[in-house]
Amino acid sequence: MLILKRKPISVAPMMDWTDRHDRFFLRLISRRALLYTEMVTTGAVLHGDRQRLLGFDASEHPVAVQLGGSEPAELAEAARIAADFGYDEVNLNVGCPSDRVQSGRFGACLMREPDLVARCVEAMRSAVTIPVTVKCRIGVDEQEPEEALPAMARAVRAAGCETLIVHARKAWLEGLSPKENRDIPPLDYPLVYRLKQSMPDMEIIINGGIATLDEAAAHTAYVDGAMLGRAAYQNPWLLAEVDSRFHGESAAPRSRLEVLEAFLPYVERELAQGTHLHAMTRHILGLFQGQPGARAFRRHISENAPRPGAGIEVIREAMQKVASVPAAAAAQ
Repeated sequence: MLILKRKPISVAPMMDWTDRHDRFFLRLISRRALLYTEMVTTGAVLHGDRQRLLGFDASEHPVAVQLGGSEPAELAEAARIAADFGYDEVNLNVGCPSDRVQSGRFGACLMREPDLVARCVEAMRSAVTIPVTVKCRIGVDEQEPEEALPAMARAVRAAGCETLIVHARKAWLEGLSPKENRDIPPLDYPLVYRLKQSMPDMEIIINGGIATLDEAAAHTAYVDGAMLGRAAYQNPWLLAEVDSRFHGESAAPRSRLEVLEAFLPYVERELAQGTHLHAMTRHILGLFQGQPGARAFRRHISENAPRPGAGIEVIREAMQKVASVPAAAAAQ
């Protein structure tokens, strides 16, 4: 198991995206980036199919689970269950703005209740020995971020949380959809930098709108790490330089085609267990973004992977679309 003491680069928990197939795939590109599950609610963990919800491949380490909830006892039990599954970290969601989390009194609406969040953190920490972290926004609705974010940070730090991940936008629970909440509220990176200055003993990870490793590196001059979201999903090759650039590893990363070759045995195992090909291939569509043949690669997979009985030949045929690109075109 590879456990990180430093986590300068991580990939955000993203609903419908960072499932176990995606995480296995991303791990073939970077050994070191910290990966997160999709948010899992405490109710689902306590009463649902735990293997389906929490099961993961050992190669995914280091991997963290994100929980959604607001009842300390339930979060403590869910955290214990997740720790027993072998996760390296448990994270509490205090940032998701969807209608679903509002009705359940968790996610971004918890920005209004830092004392409750602190009690949740305290309960979770009492139940597990792995790190308990929090991911939040800079504020919600009418809150003043200059007041709301430090208040949340102080509360969870007092409860023993050593790492706060901050999506540097306010969340608007009324008037904006979850999708709009990812883009429309303005980013305020300097506020997060100031938080780190005022709380130097707390690990602060910044999230929101980070599109390149250059941007991530620029943030780490002010905070402890950067969390990539949609950029890392839509262009997963973005992670290929994480190990060398942020962890000093000298080994060359796999090529894109080598990543797919390494992915194929996993796909075969999953197909044999009844997983549909499309459930896995939807995560690899952006691997060749910006490369010659990328459009043909995406089209072939998109058109053929959803078909009944589709197997790994779909991936191999798509690989030929990029492998057969003339050398002159590939060099452009």
